[in-house]
Amino acid sequence: MSDEEDDLILSELNDEELVLQMMDDLYDGMKAEIEESVNILLERKWTPYDILTKALVEGMAIVGVDFRDGILFVPEVLLAAGAMKGGMVILKPLLIETGAPRLGKMVIGTVKGDIHDIGKNLVGMMMEGAGFEIYDLGINNSLEDYIGALEAEDADILGMSALLTTTMPYMKVVIDTLIEQGKRDKYIVLVGGAPLNEEFGKAIGADAYCRDAAVAVETAKEFMARKHNQLSA
Repeated sequence: MSDEEDDLILSELNDEELVLQMMDDLYDGMKAEIEESVNILLERKWTPYDILTKALVEGMAIVGVDFRDGILFVPEVLLAAGAMKGGMVILKPLLIETGAPRLGKMVIGTVKGDIHDIGKNLVGMMMEGAGFEIYDLGINNSLEDYIGALEAEDADILGMSALLTTTMPYMKVVIDTLIEQGKRDKYIVLVGGAPLNEEFGKAIGADAYCRDAAVAVETAKEFMARKHNQLSA
């Protein structure tokens, strides 16, 4: 760390410099600095939505690209996501108050019989970093858990993950139940986890298989854009 770095006073930076600094701080997982910068921008009368999209989401997009390209790894991404969360804690109540537009809401959870959650947590954090609302069901979820949450939360997207080959087929049980109940078309269903692949995703009737968190974010954005276009058509 250079002396110059030690002497950096965030409040003395102009808006443009501060936003660039926030991108660096997010990348480095500097939670306290992100919180301070968010508060500085709020004092400067930035809207919560602009802080979210222009600083935090843009910054996490860089993290996502470098994660996808193997420059950053899971521990670094979790640190960056933790810093992002620090900023979100401040912004969330303000965003709700101002009725800011949201990209969409996702219910996410690991399937019944499976207790693995690192991949799922990473997807949740990256999705939140991209501006989605996340309702995390945790691990070992029954079809009642998923469907109940989708309805209660008025969600757009269902995300299911599995790390065991033995629990993978349960995803089909959930999707088949949605079909039986006539609700399948209401939701975008994304699946992921180490043993899955594209063929499996297609075979069980998911909208897409996402091989990692960065792909999940890109896929969710594409599907939501399509959904909005259909609604406005």
